[in-house]
Amino acid sequence: MDISVLLFVRIACILLFNGVKAEDCYHLTENVSFQSSQALLSAEQPHRTGFHFQPPKNWLNGPMYYKGVYHLFYQYNPDGALFGDSMVWAHSVSYDLINWFSLDHALIPSEPFDINSCWSGSVTILPGNIPVVLYTGIDANHNQVQNLAIPKNLSDPLLIEWVKYSGNPLMTPPDRVKGDNFRDPTTAWQGSDGTWRVVIGSWSNNQGTAILYQSEDFVHWTKYQDPLYSSSKTEMWECPDFFPVPINSTNGVDTSVKNPSVRHIMKASFNSHDYYIVGTYVTEQEKFLPDVDFTGTSQDLRLDYGKFYASKTFFDSKKNRRILWAWVNESDSTQDDIEKGWSGLQTVPRQIWLDKTGKQLVQWPVEEINSLRDNEVNIYGKQLESGSIFEVSGITASQADVEIMFELPELEEAEFMNSDWMDPQLICDREDSSVTGRFGPFGLLALATKDLTEQTAIFFRVFRRHKGYVVLMCSEQRRSSLRNELDKTTYGAFVDIDSRQEMISLRSLIDHSVIESFGGKGRTCITTRVYPKLAVNDEAHLFAFNNGTLRVTISRLNAWSMKNANINCRGGLENTASC
Repeated sequence: MDISVLLFVRIACILLFNGVKAEDCYHLTENVSFQSSQALLSAEQPHRTGFHFQPPKNWLNGPMYYKGVYHLFYQYNPDGALFGDSMVWAHSVSYDLINWFSLDHALIPSEPFDINSCWSGSVTILPGNIPVVLYTGIDANHNQVQNLAIPKNLSDPLLIEWVKYSGNPLMTPPDRVKGDNFRDPTTAWQGSDGTWRVVIGSWSNNQGTAILYQSEDFVHWTKYQDPLYSSSKTEMWECPDFFPVPINSTNGVDTSVKNPSVRHIMKASFNSHDYYIVGTYVTEQEKFLPDVDFTGTSQDLRLDYGKFYASKTFFDSKKNRRILWAWVNESDSTQDDIEKGWSGLQTVPRQIWLDKTGKQLVQWPVEEINSLRDNEVNIYGKQLESGSIFEVSGITASQADVEIMFELPELEEAEFMNSDWMDPQLICDREDSSVTGRFGPFGLLALATKDLTEQTAIFFRVFRRHKGYVVLMCSEQRRSSLRNELDKTTYGAFVDIDSRQEMISLRSLIDHSVIESFGGKGRTCITTRVYPKLAVNDEAHLFAFNNGTLRVTISRLNAWSMKNANINCRGGLENTASC
C-alpha cells in the first residue's frame, strides 16, 4: 500500500495523485494574489531564486510529494513575511516537481482544535485509495493537538477542498508532555497485523522522543506504552521521520515495507539541524534499535550540514524512489525579510538511498532538475597549480549547475591531520579558503565578483591519517557579501570516501541566494544562503581555484546555466502565459 508524505514542523506536505487533467487545474487562490516568482526576479529582488520553490510573497516552511501529479501543501503566512499566529496550508501542483501552479488554500484555522494555526501534518493513503491528513492544530488553549481531515470530493484528483473530522482532536498531549511539545505526525505505516502506527515528535523526561500511537481504524488512536525511540542526547524533536531503505539498491520502498532486505532510518529536527540514525525496526517490541546512537556531538549524522531543516521524505511509487525535501530559512535579518516581502524557500527535491557501506544516506537532485540546464560548458584535464584560479565562463553564474571531478596525482604527499581536530565545522572555520595547506583548499568560488571582493567558497582539504586519508568539505560565507548584518557561518563536514580509490567530486546548484552542494557523489551535502551586494545577476562569476601547495587536476568540469522554473503561475498546468 502506498503511504507517503508528511510535513515538517510548521509545514505541510506534498502529495502526488494520478489522473489529473490540465483543465482541472484552474482553481486559483482567490483570497491571496499569487504571481509568478519570475516576475519578482529583477534588479529590485536580486536574491530571489529562479528554480527553487518559494511563494511570491510572505513566509514559507515546507512541502512533499505523492504518486502521479505532485501536490505541494506548504505552510504559509498570508499576513506577512515572518512566521505568524494564523498559519494556513497553501497548495500548489506540478507534473514534474520543478514547475508549480497555485491552487486554493487547503486548510485554514477555523475550529477550536486549530483556531490558532494549522501546523505540520501528513498524508496517508488508506485502503481504497483514500487520502487522509493528520496535522497539528494549535487549539483555543494554545495546545498542540493532532487532527484529521479528509477530501470533500474523492472524485476530484486535485483534492481542492478538505473537510475537518468533527471528532477532532484525535490525539492530545499525554501525561508529562507539555502542550507545546507535541507536534508533527509522521506518515503512518501499517503493520502485518493491520494496525496503523504513527509517531509524534516530543520532549519528555528530558529526552527527545518519538511517541508511538496505534490505531485499528485511523480515528481512535492509543498511545503505546513506550516510545518508538528516545534520546537524552537531543533536544525537543521536531518533524520526526521514520522510513525503510533497501540495503542493496538506490530505489525506494513504501513506508509500510518491513522485511530483511531493508534497514530503517530515524530522523529528527533539533538544534537547528536535521539528524538521523540507521538501524533496525523490531516490530515484535515496537522498538527502533540504532546501529550507533545519537551522541550529541559533531559526529552525529546529518542530512545536510548547512542551512537545512524540517525535512520530510516520501515514497514516489511512480519511479520507485524516495524523495527528500527541506525548508531553508533566511540568513539576513527579520527586517530584511519584511522589506523584501518574503522569507524561506525549499531545497530542490533530492532522491535518497542507503550508501553501499550501510552506514549513511546518499542524496542527489532528482533527475527532473536537469531539464532546466542550458548553455553547457565542458572542461577536461585542467591542471590547477598552487595559487591558481580560473573563471568558468559561458554560463549565467548567478543561476547555474556545476559538476566537477578533482584528481590528486600525488596523494601520498598530503599533510597529516592534527589529532586534536574533531569537529569539521570548526576546522573549516579556522582553516578557511585563504589558509594554505598541501592538498587544499581547492574547489569553487561561487557568486563571486570579478575581483573576488565577494565570493562564497565551496572547497575540500585532504589529510593523511595513519590508516588512510580524510576528506574535509567546507562552505565558507565569510567573504560572501560586503554587507555586515548577515549570518555568515562557515559550514563543514567530512566526506566518507577513499580518495585512493575514487576522485573527489562536487556538484553545486547555484540560485542567486542559495547554494546546494553535494560532495563525494552526494555522501555529504551542505546548503548555504548568501546575499551578495555586488555579485548579483549578470555581475556574478564562477571560478575554480587551488590554494594548496600541491597541484590538483580537474579531470572533468561540466557547467550549465539554469533556466527559470515556473513557480506559482496562474492558470492550468499547461498554461504558462502568466510565467
